Amino acid sequence: MATPQNIRNTRVGSPRSEAYSTGSLPENNRSKKTYTTVRYGNDHGSISFGHIHKQADVTADVLLQASDGRHSIIMDKDGLRKGGTTMFAPGVFQIQCGDDKSGDENSLVLTSINGDIIIRAEIMRRFEDLCRFEDGTKLSITVVGGGPTGVEMAGAIAELIRGPLKSDQADAASNISITLIEAGSRLLPPFAPSLSAKTKKDLERLGVKVLLNAAVAEVSHRKIKLKDGATLNSEITIWAAGVKGSDAIAQLNLPTAGTRVAVEPTMQVKNYPYIWALGDIAATLDKDGNQLPMVAPVAIQQGKFIAKQIIKLGKNQKLDNFKYLDKGSMATIGRNKAVVQVKGIKLSGAIAWFIWLWLHLFYLLGGRNKIGTMADWTWNYLP
Repeated sequence: MATPQNIRNTRVGSPRSEAYSTGSLPENNRSKKTYTTVRYGNDHGSISFGHIHKQADVTADVLLQASDGRHSIIMDKDGLRKGGTTMFAPGVFQIQCGDDKSGDENSLVLTSINGDIIIRAEIMRRFEDLCRFEDGTKLSITVVGGGPTGVEMAGAIAELIRGPLKSDQADAASNISITLIEAGSRLLPPFAPSLSAKTKKDLERLGVKVLLNAAVAEVSHRKIKLKDGATLNSEITIWAAGVKGSDAIAQLNLPTAGTRVAVEPTMQVKNYPYIWALGDIAATLDKDGNQLPMVAPVAIQQGKFIAKQIIKLGKNQKLDNFKYLDKGSMATIGRNKAVVQVKGIKLSGAIAWFIWLWLHLFYLLGGRNKIGTMADWTWNYLP
């Protein structure tokens, strides 16, 4: 079995969706889509993209066949019959609300470059309507989900209104309202309660109306119905209330834990020793038995870990159990406003914002991206 000697890590896109959606960063500052090269001693192989073209019943001998035209994988119930080791990381997609999937048609999401651009275009189109008509029409924008994505999006829209839009047309900007809806009792549940309270206060100072304990039952055209029966007007609804595992799990009949793939502590898919799951799709447990969060640091650490595991497997060595090193959590709220939590250390305000800014800048690939992003952020955020 060939063993990888070096894996070059790559990134597709960047995590600053709210910055692209509100225009504070141009989309050409995103990291370019690249392909990972894997070295096998003196040989070279590349990760290829293919499609599942045959999937039998789970009781059949062959579970799936997949091919991209050059390479093929055949997997049966006992593992891989052909194709070597497979890493399964199809990612996730946005959770929508309502049994009738009403949110699919009546809300905007943040899971792609196109989604970010659509959100920005919709906000600017509606703002231009307010400027053109000048009849006191109100524009209500609602962000659903009080996690880091929802908080950062609501804060970015508030900064957009208070800054460029107000400078262009103050009267039109004054007719725009922002509401952030969270089903739980506080914003940013992974953070300490004190930072959650600080975040709520900072958002309210920016003009964002925060609704807690407000679960969404249905998203319809220009309206949101809550489970307590209340109805809110919402011209633009942005859904940031979480993600779930890809439908590929069901297609492949892989073992599941909730909406994610069940894995061993070694990161191997249960009952499939030659298949590894990583990232958002893997139901990896922490020391307390809770599933690890769907965040990039988890996937990055798992990718590096699995590379070492494959080497050990090829040498018939004992495999290790994955242990996630939590380096802390961050969320930005607005200009010079952010929260940072690293183990027992809790920071907020300008210091936290600068930490957030530089760490995100560090993870943008390419020198030109770093320089361009810093120039844009300096122009848009610093006084």
